[in-house]
Amino acid sequence: MRFLLIIPTVFILVTTVFWLMRATGDPITAALGGKLTAAQLAERVHAAGYDRPILVQYVEYLGNVFRGDFGTTLSDNRPVLEVLTTYGTATLELTVYAVIVALVLGIPLGMVAAYFRDRWPDAVLRVWAIVAYATPVFFAGLLLKLVFSVGLGWLPVAGRVSTSGEIAIRRAGGTSGFMLIDAIRTGDPAVVGDVLQHAALPATALGLLTAGVFLRLVRTNMIGTLGREYVGAARSRGVRERRLVTSHAWRPALIPIITVVGLQIALLLVGAVLTETTFEWRGLGFQLAQYLQARDFVAVQGIVALIAVVVAVTNFLVDVIAALVDPRVRY
Repeated sequence: MRFLLIIPTVFILVTTVFWLMRATGDPITAALGGKLTAAQLAERVHAAGYDRPILVQYVEYLGNVFRGDFGTTLSDNRPVLEVLTTYGTATLELTVYAVIVALVLGIPLGMVAAYFRDRWPDAVLRVWAIVAYATPVFFAGLLLKLVFSVGLGWLPVAGRVSTSGEIAIRRAGGTSGFMLIDAIRTGDPAVVGDVLQHAALPATALGLLTAGVFLRLVRTNMIGTLGREYVGAARSRGVRERRLVTSHAWRPALIPIITVVGLQIALLLVGAVLTETTFEWRGLGFQLAQYLQARDFVAVQGIVALIAVVVAVTNFLVDVIAALVDPRVRY
């Protein structure tokens, strides 16, 4: 039943994107206005069909989207679907890295904060969580670059892989779009390390955005779970407090994390725009920023519509996973 809700959700999101984009006028005038004469502009608008009634354009747009046709970009004359498939994997890869960073940092630190409740480690971690969530992702990225790339020289400044690594991947026939998978296929540990080094800073900058949320959620839920009767019974039997935290209170505290992961995907995708621009990580976020500067609203509309679909599908999958972990949420 929940799967069927994806259809109206995607329909509403795509419709909203269409009307918001059209609120500024037709895409060609927005992108090329002032660069062409009035006659040339009118010819382009007519050829693209943007001088027709807006409802007619809307119905045609929905039909094209249903067939997988998101139009053609105005700035570089590429099918939007090609842009999505070419750069979408890079954004997906970065998002996966960021989620891993958020989980690796947020969950253990949340458990530590719950274990040291109302003591100085708890206070320090709670302050860190607030700072991590409140810090703009582009500022975190610039700070990480300044410290670890410029200052210490440990990690690359930008990009997804070095020139030598890219050559090795191409020679090995890497075409998946997932740089780490293509690097593994080369069989060269140096290339794999090169890819991971390039991913470290952008993944950390984006992952910190969510790590603070996970920390506070784990802390709050584990403190609540530690007050349950079955935990008190285990404590009365002499079970050590550390074991109560790492075993008895762990699984119930996992449910909110799974739920929030789906909600945070949207935040991570939005943050990817600034992260990819900061680190020149050529994904959808980087391309979206380029198309916004070029006022290429056809491309922007397609990218935003895809992000909306990804968020809707992700939230459905999160509901399914949460139901598998805890049968109580199966409603």
